Amino acid sequence: MFIGEFRHTVDSKGRVAIPAKFRSNIVGGAIVTRGIDRCLFVFPAADWEKLAQKLTSLPLAQANSRAFVRLMLSGASDVELDSQGRILVPDYLRKYAGLDKEAVVCGVYNRMEIWNAATWEEYRTKTEGSSEEIAEKLGELGI
Repeated sequence: MFIGEFRHTVDSKGRVAIPAKFRSNIVGGAIVTRGIDRCLFVFPAADWEKLAQKLTSLPLAQANSRAFVRLMLSGASDVELDSQGRILVPDYLRKYAGLDKEAVVCGVYNRMEIWNAATWEEYRTKTEGSSEEIAEKLGELGI
């Protein structure tokens, strides 16, 4: 399980440190891909396989399904932890997420998200300001 929020630097080679408490969950490798809201999603390999199977079963005839599958699968890249607990984020994914010097790694239960630090602050502030409205909508869903 991934939970928490951690700030790390992005080094000149595009490596991002994975929080120590998350590393044991991705020892066997992970997949990093384009996420939603201009962040990156990082899934342990086993969880990625389950998600990929669901994605490939979406209706091919629906444009939204095709677009989402393309976003997630075409952007995916295998990553492994180096000896210092970092992953190398491919250049095209760093550009997508706007990762430069500082990144925020967030645990979101079954995945990690990697955000540009400024983008994360904007998103978090906006979401915190809407928390009552979000809670009300979730209540309508029975949560």
